[in-house]
Amino acid sequence: MSNQYTNGYGHNHNNNHEKPEIITKENKNGIRNSNDSSNQFINNNNEDQKMPDTIPNHSKIASETIFQMSPEEYALAEKKLLRKLDFKLIPWMTLLYLLSFIDRVNVGAAKLVGLTADLKLTSSQYSNASMIFFVSYVAFEVPSNLVLKKLRPSRWIPFTMICWAIFQTTMGLVTSYGQLLALRFCLGLFESGLFPGLNFYLTGWYKRDEINRRCAFFFGGAVLAGAFGGIFGYALSKMDGVGGKAGWSWIFIIEGLLTFIVAVLSFWMIHDWPDTAKFLTPVEREMVLHRLKQEQGLASEGGFTWRVIKKALLDWKTYCLMLMYIGAAEPLYSGSLFTPTIIAYLGKFTVSQSLLLSTPPYVLMFITTMTTAFMSDKYQRRGFFLMGWSLIGAIGYLLLLTIPIHHPGGLYAAVFISSAAVGPLIATTIAWTGNTFGNHYKKAVAMGLVFSAGNSGGIVSSQAYRNKDAPRFLPGHGTALAFCLLNFTMATILYFGVKRENARRDAQYGPAPRPDEVQEFDDPEYLQRWGLQGMSRKEIVELGDDHPAYRYIL
Repeated sequence: MSNQYTNGYGHNHNNNHEKPEIITKENKNGIRNSNDSSNQFINNNNEDQKMPDTIPNHSKIASETIFQMSPEEYALAEKKLLRKLDFKLIPWMTLLYLLSFIDRVNVGAAKLVGLTADLKLTSSQYSNASMIFFVSYVAFEVPSNLVLKKLRPSRWIPFTMICWAIFQTTMGLVTSYGQLLALRFCLGLFESGLFPGLNFYLTGWYKRDEINRRCAFFFGGAVLAGAFGGIFGYALSKMDGVGGKAGWSWIFIIEGLLTFIVAVLSFWMIHDWPDTAKFLTPVEREMVLHRLKQEQGLASEGGFTWRVIKKALLDWKTYCLMLMYIGAAEPLYSGSLFTPTIIAYLGKFTVSQSLLLSTPPYVLMFITTMTTAFMSDKYQRRGFFLMGWSLIGAIGYLLLLTIPIHHPGGLYAAVFISSAAVGPLIATTIAWTGNTFGNHYKKAVAMGLVFSAGNSGGIVSSQAYRNKDAPRFLPGHGTALAFCLLNFTMATILYFGVKRENARRDAQYGPAPRPDEVQEFDDPEYLQRWGLQGMSRKEIVELGDDHPAYRYIL
């Protein structure tokens, strides 16, 4: 493969189903082919490379098959491939995250059915039990993701799930505040790598303009957990007295056992990487690898260097996105942990009614989250969606602050408004983070910092809503309002900041290359056009989003 600079540095992504540049001779469609063993796309399967000459090289044969396709045949095969990937990967990944979210927030349902009374917890002790989960979650999020890169996903992810399922189940056996605190800490420790790990995992299967909607399904799973977790918790609480256990005990035990079963099945249901996926044909495996190499271009190259890490740590956009994400996460966790309690004070509702009334706002959140994800991807815009929804969320919390308690209908409507806004903020902020950084390792570090900062919002939310502030919970609502405005402020700053940088690069270097444009690194005209004279290929790779041809998504 020739030294080429392609797709990753333009403003728009290539959605034209163009066949990959996989070879060095061109056919009538402009698709290259070669038997050159130096080709980076052919022989991706290491096992094939080790085979003796008498055994067919399946990877090479698959590449030749792709070469023989017409553009129409390739587009059809690509569409079929994406359907297969979606069917095999997304549903199970969504189930895993749904279970993790239920397991972290079910303490809210347990509180309503007697947890605090049986353990004699004070308001501050319950807040601490809610908070301690996020302490270990934040601390071990990045290390867990690094382990995932070293080990097989089909082994590491199920292992962590089995561990947190055990802690979740034994939480139903606690008899003291200290035991609850310790188990919540361990739960956060082993849940910490799932969401960032799944986001990283999918980058090994999908192109960048395809992954945002898939990731939105994960968050959609969390939203559904918020929607139906209360109902599920209420049903389990009806087991009160069975085996001499309280209803809240059975919420932890049954949900923990359910997670354990899914974790064991995950050893067979989670696939590692495309080059070893048994559900794909050799041609499909090669096509996945070709598509990623073509789409990622330079972003897929390069290794770990401290220079790249330093660039991530010194980039103002990293900290802007960190504050943006915590501005979205704090209201989300506030709602997940405390919505049933808030609703319980809106009227003379029973515990079961409070849990059931907490479901409809989350159904609306799911609808707004998925609609925004599709619209944001379609128009390749992030900033305006974040600014709009953050203001709507702020309005919702402002209503919760100002509507008198004797108007429960108005307060319940305000819960709908705030819930509808918070969901899209999370998914869109994650998408914008992934779109902003060009170099692979810089993106990995930045996203780790963003996830850690965002989940610190759980620590804040667990301390903001206190029983002594009932029934209005004004400090909690005020805190969530402030974080919505923080998200709005950071989205505004990032939008105008990267828009100005795009305009500066257009004025100095001209428009960005087309998504399908191939340029030679050793071409003096290319080096002169982008002001890269005297730079090595390695130095150009490390530029990432600092490359003059890179254009930020707004």
